[in-house]
Amino acid sequence: MAAIHNPRPDLVVPMQDSGETLSGRMLGDELRRLRERRGYTLADAARVIRASTSKVSRLERGQNPVKYRDLNDLAEFYGVSREERAHLDHLHQQVGNEDLIQRFNDVTPAFFKRLIRLERAAHRITVYEPRVVPGLLQTEGYARALVRLTEIDRSDRDIELIVRLRMERQLMLDGEFPRLAALIYERALYQPYGPSDMMAEQMYHLRDAAKADKVNVRILPKQFIALPTPIFHLMFPDGEHQELAYVEHANSANYITQRAELDRTRKQLTNICNNVYDREDSVSALERAIDYWEQSAAEEQPG
Repeated sequence: MAAIHNPRPDLVVPMQDSGETLSGRMLGDELRRLRERRGYTLADAARVIRASTSKVSRLERGQNPVKYRDLNDLAEFYGVSREERAHLDHLHQQVGNEDLIQRFNDVTPAFFKRLIRLERAAHRITVYEPRVVPGLLQTEGYARALVRLTEIDRSDRDIELIVRLRMERQLMLDGEFPRLAALIYERALYQPYGPSDMMAEQMYHLRDAAKADKVNVRILPKQFIALPTPIFHLMFPDGEHQELAYVEHANSANYITQRAELDRTRKQLTNICNNVYDREDSVSALERAIDYWEQSAAEEQPG
């Protein structure tokens, strides 16, 4: 079930003057361009992030690191498009001036922070999901719909931060490691979490990932009596503890490290792997789901 990833060269070019990076300067330039194009002043931007005009000026010159919460607030204030937001996030990720957990500390449960640290050091990740598309393969629209359903007490601002965290976690898959195998119960493909066009977009994303070898996507047939609990299993290249499993609950999570429990979890995953469709049939299952949601979307159109 190993997945194959194509390594991508590092795009960050260090600059020696004042500790800046090329990406940091590009991010500052982009924020300045967005502000000026909307007709806002430095003082306007400063009020949004509760800072001085001189700090905003330094951010735009790439002399100060941009905190992700400030980036998020400015992007919302400027009303950026989806494409502009993706570009800002990509630049910010390259700068690397803040740890992922630190940037999203306010909206990340303590039990989940450990997983974020561990998954980035993993050699291989296997995730089984019986009810939803795994977070590492969710589209932005699908992720937002799920977060709104589960985080009902959160503000719109927090919901957007949680969605951005989910999207940024996926960036680690651009490298050679970790390799990801996603085992998804077929019934989860038909569980509606939002409009049919959003569901179709998610199915297209899964289908394209499965065909492109970016991850190893396998579908568990709906006729199979599926394990009801999702499993997140990590393998590490070295160290005293070379594997662990993560099982999340409503407001907590279990980290399984004891040998007997790990053996049981591995047997559960092996049983699932022995019953999933092969690659070709998994792609066919995803194409059937695409057809289903596209037909549903057409029926939802007025007239």
